[in-house]
Formats: sequence, structure tokens, C-alpha cells
Amino acid sequence: MSPHNDAPSPAGSFSQGLNNLSFRPVTGSGLRNSSSNTNSIYSDSILNDSQYSSSHSSTSLDPEDHMSRPLTPGVYVPTVCFFDPVTEDLDTATIRSHAVRLAKAGVTGLTTQGSNGEAVHLTHSERQTVTSTTRSALTEAGFAQLPILVGCGAQSVRETVQYCREAYAAGGDYALVLPPSYYAPLFSPSSASVVEFFTTVADQSPIPLVIYNYPGAVSGMDLSSDIVIQLSAHPNIVGVKLTCGNTGKLNRIVAATKTAKPQSSSTQPPFLVLGGSADFTMQSLVGGGHGILAGLANISPKSCIDILRLYKEGKMAEAQKLQEIVARGDWAAIQGGIVSTKAGMESWLGYGGYARSPLPRPTSDESAKWKEGFRELVALEKSL
Repeated sequence: MSPHNDAPSPAGSFSQGLNNLSFRPVTGSGLRNSSSNTNSIYSDSILNDSQYSSSHSSTSLDPEDHMSRPLTPGVYVPTVCFFDPVTEDLDTATIRSHAVRLAKAGVTGLTTQGSNGEAVHLTHSERQTVTSTTRSALTEAGFAQLPILVGCGAQSVRETVQYCREAYAAGGDYALVLPPSYYAPLFSPSSASVVEFFTTVADQSPIPLVIYNYPGAVSGMDLSSDIVIQLSAHPNIVGVKLTCGNTGKLNRIVAATKTAKPQSSSTQPPFLVLGGSADFTMQSLVGGGHGILAGLANISPKSCIDILRLYKEGKMAEAQKLQEIVARGDWAAIQGGIVSTKAGMESWLGYGGYARSPLPRPTSDESAKWKEGFRELVALEKSL
């Protein structure tokens, strides 16, 4: 699955008639506590904790696992999930070591259960194990301050809220949420169902939401800047990841949100706007974005970080040179998705393994192709 196409978002992105909608704020804050939304069709009695079940226990979490971890500008990595090559059971040792490797490289935060994390291949319990393993690994290695975003998208409000609550119990700090799409043809007109979905989930989630706009994963549904800006007014929606590749949309969202929400510190944007792919890192920065949340950083975290550093220092020619190398390397990841990303990691880093079935294991020729596709990028990474 490619993160985005070589084209901007199509005309008529999911936005017609948005001006007829109004944001319906809830009374009080939705942060950390469920709030009552009298306008919502979902009540607290329907969504109370006792109705959710999980085999994962959070009793082993330390108090600092729920410390405040603001979202600041930088490079965020949707971590790869690792499996035993024979049984396909979770390889928690590699999950731990990979998280620490990325933290030592200087990334700003990690994401579990993203597209690169094969969330759709994991059970609820396995998702919690991955997140709790990542949190404990970071804490034990001295990186307790790194935030973890957790992919929590599902087709119903009910299960999405369940994922959010499980993410919090496992040590996650933010929920990365895709819009539902399976029944999109039946949704209320003017995007009302999508707005209702995000609003209700945000009302009920114990952790803040980051909107995930990834048309390739949701049957082409592409949230417009109008929708994202409207949803940004919710106190428990704090950012967006734009994997659509539309930097014009990114610029509109940044411009509309940079003064609309309170800013708690000089380093924390009021609404975090991230590019969703490394091949337009610099373009996102030029548009006012705050960084990237990109799968390529599993292979080349330092290269991605260095683009941000050079840009901030005003060294545009040097940043552009690195961006060109990163974009060429990212093309191998975009073309082959998690299959090529893992093949590249296996070839160049000595670990990565395979995706869970039914995704195919690359042939020797395919592995050689992906290895070559990442060669220039890995050489850059090793030089930093």
C-alpha cells in the first residue's frame, strides 16, 4: 500500500457542503476523562469502561508511563512490528531494541500500530503488548520523555474508543485515528458522519487524538482542510498526519490553527501538523509544517532529522541535497510498502524479518532489488 500518489488530493475531496456544519463543543474538557455530549448519539452509558474487555493488564506500568509528553516539532517514526519468522508470534526483543535504536538516533516520538506496524494484522491484546513493550523499553533506556502515538482507527465509534482506552492503559500518549470508510457511501451528507465520528471519539478518549489523513488506507477518502480545521477546535484533537501529500492543504491547516488554539509553551505548537511521508519533508517545512511522521525513518532516522536541522539553520541547498537522497530512498518504501521496508532493514540493518501472512515474503531477486533501492540512503545514514 503506497502512502500517497504522485499527485495532489483530487478535486472534491471529502468536503462538500461543509459550511453547513457547525462544531458542537462539549461541556468541560475531554482530556483524560470521558465527557458528556448531549448532541451525540453515543452516551456514556453505551461507552463506559465496563463494556470493554481486554486480556492485557496495565498493572505493571510505572506512574511515569502516564507523565505529560507534549507533541513538539520533529521526526516521528511509525515503528515496524517484528515477528518470529517461523511462528509469526510477536518478537518483543526486536521491538524493544528497535525502539531504543530510534530513540538514540534522536527522533522526537514513536508511533505503534501504524501502517508500518501492521496494525491490521494484530489482535487487541497484541497491539497492547507492542505499545507496552515499546514504552518499557524507552523508559528503561532513559527515554521516558518520548511520546508514543498509537494507531487506534476502527470502523465503529465503539471499537475506536476501545482502542484509545487500551492504548492509554498500555502507556500510549496519543491516539492516531483514521476516518471510518467501509460504509462511507451510507454516511450522512456534507461529511456529517465523519465529523460526528471524530467528535464522539475525542469526547470519550482518555488520550488526545491526532487525525490520520491517509486516502490510500480508507478507500480514497481524503479529508479536506476545512474538515481538519473544524475538528482542530476540539480540545482533545491536537494534530494531524497528512499522508495525502497535499502541501497546500498542510499550509491551510497550519495557517488556520497556529493562533486558534492556546499554546502551552514556545516549543509546542497549538496544533501539530505533520507530513506523512519522508519524500516531502522539506516541502512540509516550507509550508509551515512541524515535521514528519514517516515510515522511512525506521531505516534512516538521522537523515530525516538532518533535513529538519539544516532547514532550521537556513542551509537550504544542503537540506535540498539530503531531501533528494531521502526522496529516492523513500520511493523504494512507497513502491513496496512494509514488504520492501522490512526487506531493506533486513539487508542493511540485519533485522526486519517478514510481514505477517498473507503478505508475501520477497524472493531473492526482490530482496536484492529493494536492497539496491535503499543503498544510497543507507550510505548517507551511515555518514551522519
